[in-house]
Amino acid sequence: METNNSIIHVILTGGVGSRLWPLSRKSQPKQYLEIFENKSLFEMTVDRNSHLANKVMVVGNVDNHHLSGKVMDKTKTSYVNIVEATPRNTAAAIAFAAFASDPSDILIVTPSDHIIDKMEDYNKAINEAVLKAQDGFIVTFGIIPTKPETGYGYIESKGDKVISFREKPNETTAKEFIAKGNFLWNSGMFCFKASVLLDELKQFQPDVYEKSKAVWESSKEGFLDLDLSLEIPSISIDYAVMERSKKIKVVPAAFSWSDLGSFESVYDYLVSKKHPIDKNGNMVIGSGKHTTFLGLKNTIFVYTSTANLILQKENSQDVKDIYSELEKINSDLLN
Repeated sequence: METNNSIIHVILTGGVGSRLWPLSRKSQPKQYLEIFENKSLFEMTVDRNSHLANKVMVVGNVDNHHLSGKVMDKTKTSYVNIVEATPRNTAAAIAFAAFASDPSDILIVTPSDHIIDKMEDYNKAINEAVLKAQDGFIVTFGIIPTKPETGYGYIESKGDKVISFREKPNETTAKEFIAKGNFLWNSGMFCFKASVLLDELKQFQPDVYEKSKAVWESSKEGFLDLDLSLEIPSISIDYAVMERSKKIKVVPAAFSWSDLGSFESVYDYLVSKKHPIDKNGNMVIGSGKHTTFLGLKNTIFVYTSTANLILQKENSQDVKDIYSELEKINSDLLN
């Protein structure tokens, strides 16, 4: 089906990567760390989608938009810059991108901090989603799971129909999901026509719709007003639209995907790229200095100039608790 609309790649860059402290800091969140074959996750996201879209939008925030600007300059990519004054979660961030588009434009929304391989499968999934979006559906991408992962939300599906969205499960529930065979990892990626998303947001969350619209209309060169932004309810696109709309479809996708949301997933990725580990599975990240592990297995040593972290790989999800403790005392180690 041919249309004259633009296909716009919308990159969400808001996260701080608290589970990757001390590598990820407020001044240099995980999506800008050049530790993935000398590229950042953000740059890889720009590259991956450059041939699939004819426009790019970056929704960032006042703290990091200069970092995404550097990457866009490096990759010589022209883009529409939307700079949030304060984080208001994904419903508002995605609404701003839709307000900045023509109603018939197709938006492909992706986070900026994911690793994706098997590009042939990825391109196929995107093309399938664009066709569904042109037919008036809001499309989410469900990743065919490779293990019972507790760090991701899940989508219960039948073909391209969504039966339910599920929160991050505990290990027992995750194993049940995998055994049932019709559960997909929720990738946090979406594809839709701008007007369709805004119509659904207006129906289910009129407050978010109206207040986001007011903020967008008062924006100056993409910079959003702080006082008006604070009035927008902070709610995720999942709660606001995806779990309530009757227009949702899922594309079950076979591409390999990770949100690199923990040191365990960074470890697995680096091992796949031949990053050195010792015979007991211990790894050093961030330092080339000779390091010896004695009596330890599957330990990750994370080195930075101001803070080090030593953890068992299995405890990766708990790093966010350290981040929270440092946040309570307003520690400089987060900056």
